[in-house]
This record gives sequence, C-alpha cells and structure tokens, in this order.
Amino acid sequence: MHIHVEVRLLGVFRGIAGLDRLSLEVGRSNMKSVIKVLAKSFPPEARKLLIDPDLDDPRPNALILLNGREISALNGLMTEVADGDEITLIPVVHGG
Repeated sequence: MHIHVEVRLLGVFRGIAGLDRLSLEVGRSNMKSVIKVLAKSFPPEARKLLIDPDLDDPRPNALILLNGREISALNGLMTEVADGDEITLIPVVHGG
C-alpha cells in the first residue's frame, strides 16, 4: 500500500530542491523512511545538508514537523506517517 505525503521545504532545503513544496508517494512507513526517500531526490552533494553523514540522522540539520508537531514530541524518526500527512523541514542554523 502506498501513501501520499506533502513535504514543505524551508530555507536551504527550498534552495536545494528548487521548490517550496513537493509530493511524495511512499510505501506505508515511518518518518525515517520518508526522509530517506526525500534525500534521494536531492543532488548527491546536497544530501548531507539534510542527513548528517556521520550520524545517518536528519535531526542535527533539520527541525522536522509532522502536521505541525515536532517529531520529538511524537515518536521521533519512528513516527508513523499516514496518507495525506504534511511534513515540514526547517533547516537548523549552525554557528561556528
């Protein structure tokens, strides 16, 4: 069974994708799987901006909302995603 989700991209993620919103069709899955599918749509050199290559985790680089709620308030990357859900990716700015 496939589900359809809408992804809103803000900041640098919008620049990478060249759009502010895109639709994904994925197998019934959790947030981690959806983020992996999304990352494959980014140019290879830009994937590390979404998923930290050392941790294999998007959370150091992005605040991830599912239907307006931050996923850490849900079940983190294991949060189940349902048909029609909206995912918002907000880049985290790192200083140095």
